Amino acid sequence: MITFKEFRVTSRLQRKKMALRMKKLTKSSAFKKKVQRARLKVANPAKMRIKAMKLAKQKIVNKFFPKYKDFGMAQKIRTDQIIQAKYGGAIAKIAKKVLPIIKRKELEKVKQAKAAMQKDN
Repeated sequence: MITFKEFRVTSRLQRKKMALRMKKLTKSSAFKKKVQRARLKVANPAKMRIKAMKLAKQKIVNKFFPKYKDFGMAQKIRTDQIIQAKYGGAIAKIAKKVLPIIKRKELEKVKQAKAAMQKDN
């Protein structure tokens, strides 16, 4: 089981490689099936923590860096480093607070996926 204590700060090359890999993966039928099966299952606590951390980081980004989406690759990398150093503690606190919300959303996601599957059959 993978647990993250903090976010990885990735270089420009790593980000491009990940993007290309994911672009290729998302087209494969095996990946699509895997995603479909994952929708029917509740995520494990470690994955929920990761989702909570991502949501918390996004809240910090939206508050302090509203134009983050418009940043270039290098500026995003620098901003991620600043966020990790300056707001790491705040991200952890926010993540702890939003974890129950994430759990509720996860259960709702599974319920909706199962309902959609029943509707199709």
